[in-house]
Amino acid sequence: MGASRLPQPSPQTPIIVIGSGIGGLTAAALLAHRGYPVTVLEQANVPGGCASTFQRRGFTFDVGATQVAGLEPGGIHHRIFTELGLEIPAATPCDPACAVYLPGETEPIQVWRDRQRWQQERQRQFPGSEPFWQFLTRLFEASWQFQSRDPIVPPRSPWDWGQLIQALRPSTLITVPHTLATVGDALDYYGLAADRRLRTFLDLQLKLYSQVDAAETALLYGSTALAVSQVPQGLWHLKGSMQVLSDRLTHALERDGGSLRLGQRVTGLVLAGDRVTGVTVLNTATGSTTTLAASQVVANVTAQNLTQLLPSSCPPFQGYRRRVQGLPAGSGAFVVYGGVTTAALPPQCPPHLQFLYDYDGPLGENNSLFVSVSQGEDGRAPAGCATIIASTFTDPHLWQDLDPRAYKQLKKQYLDQTLGRLGQFFTLNPETLRHSEAASPRTFAHYTARSQGLVGGIGQRVSTFGPFGLATRTPLPNLWLVGDSTHPGEGTAGVSYSALTVVRQMVRQMVG
Repeated sequence: MGASRLPQPSPQTPIIVIGSGIGGLTAAALLAHRGYPVTVLEQANVPGGCASTFQRRGFTFDVGATQVAGLEPGGIHHRIFTELGLEIPAATPCDPACAVYLPGETEPIQVWRDRQRWQQERQRQFPGSEPFWQFLTRLFEASWQFQSRDPIVPPRSPWDWGQLIQALRPSTLITVPHTLATVGDALDYYGLAADRRLRTFLDLQLKLYSQVDAAETALLYGSTALAVSQVPQGLWHLKGSMQVLSDRLTHALERDGGSLRLGQRVTGLVLAGDRVTGVTVLNTATGSTTTLAASQVVANVTAQNLTQLLPSSCPPFQGYRRRVQGLPAGSGAFVVYGGVTTAALPPQCPPHLQFLYDYDGPLGENNSLFVSVSQGEDGRAPAGCATIIASTFTDPHLWQDLDPRAYKQLKKQYLDQTLGRLGQFFTLNPETLRHSEAASPRTFAHYTARSQGLVGGIGQRVSTFGPFGLATRTPLPNLWLVGDSTHPGEGTAGVSYSALTVVRQMVRQMVG
């Protein structure tokens, strides 16, 4: 391509955001609110990414994410919605945040919202473990205070370093000796490595939030993941659906002059030297391809997808590409969406449950399930009905390269097995089960365009969390990465922190 054909930025050339997941929409809305021209390009027909929804027979199903952190005053969603002048979405606290059933047990471990009640529960469930929990609490409080001062992690410029240093306090020093430790190391230190129930509980909870078990989860990340369910933080169940987050962010974006264009798949980045000057876009409805100029590009995609958008010959990205290719394998998800009558639910059914069926089996492949149940009149189901969404981690490679018949058989096998597992807790029969369907990693890859249908970002191992993770800055000065591949990781709250970081860095760069 000749230089004359490259899109040339002008003072009004927009910032282009690739993807309308919560990270991308948050970044776009904040940039538009600061007066920058912004265009969001989304390949799907609805915004929200893994936090979007779909409807079937009167039921509304959350595609992926089903619970939200950060809605409390001072929480990241609360901060951003307040800055944007948006009403905080209506939500009810998750209490318990999760009811965890270990193999062969009929009484769950209840992760209560109240700190004292949760302390009493864990002391009863795991005798002798309180010093371990108190240690995690001290690390969490220091880490949370540090994060609340908006450090840039990991830093990649002098300004980033300045923001990191200004967030440090003497209290932060308690965390430093534990930077290279795992949650498993802490269990060993407190003599709890042989406590199978405790370790299994931690494995289950951490797998949800860090993608890996206690032996691999970075201690500083794990201490936060295991404490964020209690006040003054806590988890929330949104009224209506998860779609309310993207709907309100889209409203703010368009109110402030930005635009969201659906059905627009970005297939490549256009470079001039070490700068991105535009994006190549496929209209998914017409099949036509165009090139749009960009002053800056924010990629709300996985790190794997980002490397696929760049020419293989891009010299500044060679080391970055090698690092991404060398990351440990990620996880996929198999999700069952069920619409039921309330007769299927046990009395006082918690909003979120977790089941493990065999201690010797994997943390996935239907040996473990995370289940979300709609609550009362929350807008997800017709009167007298509820939604049940059950997910299990799965190896995405199991689902690749299957012919249509083999894929259909495997999907039915997993669906039947999941419904069978759910039937041990819920009353599922032809009268109570009104609707069921399933999504595999191939489904997620199709609808979200995430490479291999991966979920949850990069596992929060010591080698990939926080200071050792991927930065929002990339090797190209006007290309940015936002979302669950960056600090502080997965979840709508995590990607919102990532978005705020990107916006602060971009504004600093653009104003000098």
